[in-house]
Amino acid sequence: MLRATHTALRSVRHDEQLSTVGHLDELRTRLIASLAVIAVAFGVCFWQNHRLLHAIDRPLAHQTQEQVRDGHGPLGATYTVSQSARDVAVQLHDVVGVLAAPGAPVTAAGRAALGRVEERLARDIDRLSAPPPGDRPVTLGIGEPFTTTVTISFVFALILSMPFVLYQLYGFLMPALDPAERRGLVPFVVSIPFLFVAGVLFGYFVVLPAAVHFFQNFNSSQFNVLVQANQYYKFAATTLLAMGLLFQVPVGIVAVTRMGLITPRRLRKNRRYAVLACGLVAAVLPGDAITLLLETVPLYLLFELGVLLASVAERRARARTRSAQPDPSY
Repeated sequence: MLRATHTALRSVRHDEQLSTVGHLDELRTRLIASLAVIAVAFGVCFWQNHRLLHAIDRPLAHQTQEQVRDGHGPLGATYTVSQSARDVAVQLHDVVGVLAAPGAPVTAAGRAALGRVEERLARDIDRLSAPPPGDRPVTLGIGEPFTTTVTISFVFALILSMPFVLYQLYGFLMPALDPAERRGLVPFVVSIPFLFVAGVLFGYFVVLPAAVHFFQNFNSSQFNVLVQANQYYKFAATTLLAMGLLFQVPVGIVAVTRMGLITPRRLRKNRRYAVLACGLVAAVLPGDAITLLLETVPLYLLFELGVLLASVAERRARARTRSAQPDPSY
């Protein structure tokens, strides 16, 4: 038996046998490399945390500002008062403009004073004309801004480093397979990070805005709604990670068919149950009827993609089996 100590980040050959210590040493090396990449990604994300927070705040900002414009909640009440003050300032500005106009029965000293008042009113009107507040969640604890920033930076670091971590997992597990099986699994393993990123993007642009809209408007007239940063960012991170994992459906279908738990043919025959399951998953996610449709269709397409890939993998496995059998003519 060939015993080797594996310390480099290279794939072990199928015919290479490692001792228990060698396998543990390889696992330790890959874990250290993965943690190092996560640490570097965390440093980059923490450095650019203001951009990350702004990106996550965007779905919340649009919905919250609509509520503020309608006068809902404490921010809406404040915005209503500021708009009333702006209207008064605009009217006073017009009155002062008439009094300070040439030909008005006002002394030179009075006209100079009115000019200064007109300038101050113009500045106040510009300040009161700012967009409604509510584009950022609120913090309640003294350390919440720091802990929330660290949490979001870590979540994004995991997302960024996921392809490398998955590659290390692939490199550790693949030596158990022969070269033919390894070549057959490479496309599916490579697709995992891309499907994960697609799921995160789908969650950000479709699911998260719909969820924020639903929860922000649910019985909002009975509450003074203020969104806490810690809770909102946890909800957003959970939603994005859940959608990233949910988009692994094709890989999961290929895995269960390769293990022999079910066949692609049976999956095709039970499409109606797949449509029902996709609809139930979309119904659990917050949103209206249009959002339900937008969420159901991609999930069902992922199911069909998984069945197609499983069928292709099954045909290739049968072809390899036939080619491995001896020719009876000999």
